[in-house]
Amino acid sequence: MRVLSGIQPTGRFHWGNYFGAIQQYIALQHHEQAFYFIADLHALTTVRDARLLEQYTRDAALDLLALGLDPSRATLFRQSDVPEVTELMWLLLTVTQMSLLEKCHAYKDKISKGLAPDAGLFTYPVLMAADILLYDSDIVPVGADQIQHIEVTRDIAQRFNATYGGEYLHLPTARVLDAAAKIPGLDGEKMSKSYHNTIEVFEEAKPLRKKIMSIKTDSTPVEAPKNPEACHVFTLYKLFASAEEQAALAARYRQGGMGYGEAKQRLYEAAWQHFAEARQRRAEWEARPVDLEDVLRSGARRASTKGQEVLERVRKACGLGPRRK
Repeated sequence: MRVLSGIQPTGRFHWGNYFGAIQQYIALQHHEQAFYFIADLHALTTVRDARLLEQYTRDAALDLLALGLDPSRATLFRQSDVPEVTELMWLLLTVTQMSLLEKCHAYKDKISKGLAPDAGLFTYPVLMAADILLYDSDIVPVGADQIQHIEVTRDIAQRFNATYGGEYLHLPTARVLDAAAKIPGLDGEKMSKSYHNTIEVFEEAKPLRKKIMSIKTDSTPVEAPKNPEACHVFTLYKLFASAEEQAALAARYRQGGMGYGEAKQRLYEAAWQHFAEARQRRAEWEARPVDLEDVLRSGARRASTKGQEVLERVRKACGLGPRRK
């Protein structure tokens, strides 16, 4: 079984990215044939600064490797290093109905806000379909709000297969990520870059503590008992603490006499310790830029080899000749 997932390099990873997605799909590398790509072509729809995109892409690779992605088990590559994906995108575009793309959430959101989406955003789902179909992907881990992407991919693949009378494209299946892993941000809303309420995974110590101390809490007096389950600080603490540590802090909440500052300090200490090994791994990879590039290029070669196999199958179905090497 082949699992495929991509991450857009649009900024540093935050706790919501990690616990809501990255941690879960990196775990799949131990059980499945895993392809992970950094979606730099997709990022061009929002990042229009070349130097910034290069930095974001490099940071994404460093962060993934630091957080446990093992290049000896999984294939990690830049999307743009596999040119077959854009050729497949064009072949898929020729059978994709505009009405299908007009139903996609990102496009509809732009329209509803009175904005003028560009062609990149409009055809974004077809590039996403090409990403998935190029590798005969079996499983695509997604959040519940991203299932439409897989449905669109399956629709496009089925239409292509029906048009050309064969099973040329393999239909993927969505694996929905743990819905419980919705992480609150500094303001209590879902942690998201768009809400400006994130805590980065690799935040430096002082900024990390400052952010944690700014987490929104209620005005319950220090001496009064508090409900841990209604507190965003405790919700975040549970991500890092053992069952015993959670029980101990919950008891402190309920007995009263504890201010939220104490809970925030415990959260800071737990979070800093949790990512200690990852920070060390990241520093080691950052000091070896040649090795980092080798990982990405090696991954691209493996991905391209599989992609060429699928693309030749699709080209033949369309009546196109073999690709020039």
